[in-house]
This record gives sequence, C-alpha cells and structure tokens, in this order.
Amino acid sequence: MKLKLDIDPDIVAMMAAEVAAGERAVTAAMREAGTGLKSSWRMQITGAGLGRRLANSIRKQNFPRSGESLDAAALVWSKAPVIVGAHDTGPLIRSKDGFWLAIPLPAAGRSTRGGRITPGEWERRRGLRLRFVYLRNGPSLLVAEGRLNTKGQAVVSRSKTGRGKVTAPVFLLVPQVKLPKRLDLARDADRALDSVPGLIVANWVEKML
Repeated sequence: MKLKLDIDPDIVAMMAAEVAAGERAVTAAMREAGTGLKSSWRMQITGAGLGRRLANSIRKQNFPRSGESLDAAALVWSKAPVIVGAHDTGPLIRSKDGFWLAIPLPAAGRSTRGGRITPGEWERRRGLRLRFVYLRNGPSLLVAEGRLNTKGQAVVSRSKTGRGKVTAPVFLLVPQVKLPKRLDLARDADRALDSVPGLIVANWVEKML
C-alpha cells in the first residue's frame, strides 16, 4: 500500500492569510483596549477634580511599536505614579520624621516651587518666625505675628503702632492624615481586559468582510 500526500498551495496560502488576519486583529484589539483605558483613567482623574495636568500624565505605548503580531500588547501607565497611586489607594500618611504633618492654611500661601509650602520655606520667604500653639482638643497650630495682606496671607507688619497686627494661624499640625480614595483604576483596567476577546473577534471579522 502506497500513500501519497500532496499539499495544495492554495491551502498554504489560506493558512498564511488567516495568520496575518489574526495578527492584524490582535494588534488592533490591543491598541483599542489601550486607548480606551488611557481615556478612562484620564476621565477618572479630571472627574475627581485632580486637574488636567495630572490626567495628562497617563500615557500609552503599543507593542510592537510598529507592525502586527499575535503577541501584541498595550502598556498604560502614569508619569506621576506616586501621586496617582496615592489617590487610587487612599493611604494613611504620617510624617517621615515621626512628629507632625504641617498642613498649610490660607494664610500660608503657596510654594514658589509649586505645591504645598513647608514651614521652613515660609519663614525664609516671609521673614517671620512661626510659633507653636498646642491645642488639647484638636490639631495644634503654627502661628505668626503679623498682618494679613489683600490675599489673606500672613506678612510682616510695618505698622509702628501695631495697627492691623494679628496672630495668624499659618499651619495646621496633625500626627497623620488619611488621604481619601478618589480613583478606582483597577475597575477600568479590568473592563479593558474583559473587552479584549470581543475586540479581537470584531476586528478579525471586519477584516474578512
């Protein structure tokens, strides 16, 4: 008994075309899922009132960067992972020195570097000394003797008579603070992951039509 096996060139071509269709479908699906996740995370951040700048820290990269592959992937991440991660987890924050966390009040103003001003920077900029005030039934304070300018910030008083001079609370002192959880990034990531099979099928069928 003799067997003969012939491979039809058309079958080989069909299989190659099917693999190519799969590569296109998987690559397109991962790009769509990644783009959708990036948009969802950015919308979460702006919706939580954290600002467009932090939202724009969310980036996406496709792999492979060019071409198509059955192993295609999409990476979505933040260029400000510490800040975004803190709002995503809602951590308990303590002073790294084991003492107090100084929370700036309106009289403190803002840092020249952006963000929250520290007591040391405030004293250097204002030329005033901060005084510790212990409160038994609530957070303690750092206060300054001066006047409030038109922006409500504590500054040096130039009055010789003491007119307008006040004791202004500048910093609130607390041993720790619980940052509220304002984001749920895992929720959107799970939704993006669940959408991948459907996107692959949709892109595969679309390319065949």
